Amino acid sequence: MQAPALDESARAGGAAETPAEFERSQAATATPVNMNTAPVVLITGASSGIGKICAEHLHARGYRVYGTSRRAAQTLHSSSDSFHLIAMDVTSEDSVAHALQSILAREGRLDVVFNNAGDGIAGSVEDTSIEEARQQLDTNFFGVLRVCRAALPILRRQGAGLIVNVSSLGGLVGLPFQGLYSASKFAVEGMTEVLRMEVRPFGVRVALIEPGDFRTGFTAQRRKVLAAQRDGAYSERFGKALAVMERDETHGADPLAVARLLERIINTRSPRPRYKVGGFLQTLSVGLLRKILPQKVFEYLLMASYGIA
Repeated sequence: MQAPALDESARAGGAAETPAEFERSQAATATPVNMNTAPVVLITGASSGIGKICAEHLHARGYRVYGTSRRAAQTLHSSSDSFHLIAMDVTSEDSVAHALQSILAREGRLDVVFNNAGDGIAGSVEDTSIEEARQQLDTNFFGVLRVCRAALPILRRQGAGLIVNVSSLGGLVGLPFQGLYSASKFAVEGMTEVLRMEVRPFGVRVALIEPGDFRTGFTAQRRKVLAAQRDGAYSERFGKALAVMERDETHGADPLAVARLLERIINTRSPRPRYKVGGFLQTLSVGLLRKILPQKVFEYLLMASYGIA
């Protein structure tokens, strides 16, 4: 890994970084990596959105980046001005194993795993069928688990490595009409906390990134559950909440902030358990207001922010 590294072990887990801290982190990662020792990075879900921005950023900084997509060609391909893009379906153990083996065959090692692949569904809990819920968890939670399980034997043998799992601010606070999305991210949070403790003796570092709203293709790709597409008991309030979600995401932060944060974590000897990133008000409300306000007050404010109080 490149130096200098910043030791953040004394930082409180999960606090959003201040502007001054951000400037210091930028200075600490200002020098591109040496290509002779460039870390090998795997980024799932790199065909668009946050994953693609992170892959492009790290590639430009000199890292050896392998992005994955379900729609990529089965053969590994890249050009000198882009990162490698390989096929991987995180809902298939065979696909995950094949992708990791192709990286190992080419590089002989793996240094960083960024579990970013995921999608979102919207609708009330009651309107979400068991099959729709299962599909959401299969990608967002079990997909992360599959990649972790396939990568960990490699990282343990090396005695070093980093896994960064993408959660969400919606993995800390249940979001109205995104209940199963939040459930999948809550599951990622719990699993990652445990994984951190279990793999520490093997030299493997683990952290969470918890993004708020960012300007990506996630908004257009969100799927309404089937029952929510018909008139029903929840239609009016669901419509209001969905409009707020789409507005906030459309006017969200620049996803380059996530890429810069990821690079900073890579260069941190002892990462914090979790890193919130996004708009100031979002990270403040989830990080501070939920801690100091009574639960019912916070719940009311959250509902009001979605226009459903």
